[in-house]
Amino acid sequence: MPTQSQRDFRLLDALTQIFVVVLLISNLVAQKICRIGPLTLSGAELLFPITYIFGDIFTEVYGYAASRRAIWMGFFASGLMSLVGAAVVALPPAPGWHGQQAFATVFSFIPRLVTASLLAFWAGEFTNSYVMARMKILTGGKWLWTRTIGSTVTGQAVDTTIVVLIAFWGRASGHLMTELILSAYFSKVAYEVLATPLTYAVVGWLKRAEQSDPFDQHSSFNPFVLRG
Repeated sequence: MPTQSQRDFRLLDALTQIFVVVLLISNLVAQKICRIGPLTLSGAELLFPITYIFGDIFTEVYGYAASRRAIWMGFFASGLMSLVGAAVVALPPAPGWHGQQAFATVFSFIPRLVTASLLAFWAGEFTNSYVMARMKILTGGKWLWTRTIGSTVTGQAVDTTIVVLIAFWGRASGHLMTELILSAYFSKVAYEVLATPLTYAVVGWLKRAEQSDPFDQHSSFNPFVLRG
């Protein structure tokens, strides 16, 4: 019998592609700081919390190995975007094209932002998936809400702190960075809580469609092992 990580799933590749697209869009809009009511948020907060919902779905329906694969794909896609953005900014503009300054203003910040995002994403997503997988074993597969929320509470604490400190150190005051961390963290956790009914529906549908409900008792949780 093939293992969970060796099986061919109908929807896993499509979900992974959507996950990567959401991550890339989040990186592109992350440098704008927005004020929404009492919250000070990066533009990424509109979409980025969805990547954690995807991480929960990958781990719950397809297993830790599938989540690890998706995380690495997102990591390398973001790195490639950063490198290409820096290269295009460095190329001389064509005569008559007057958008270089505006283009550089946006994309020159991306390498630092993506460095922060990559490190935070890597650490946060693996924390999220590890907690999700371990809690599934501890709860015997019951009480999905405890896993989705519990994994987000830990993963987002790691992610948010790392990304704000690296992305805004020297660019923003300590007070603003603290406000960004707290606002982003609580908004992401609230996002996950509010999305719990939708996560339940999607997970239930995918488990039936894919005939998959793995428990990672024998999985390797080493993030650098690509199989098993």
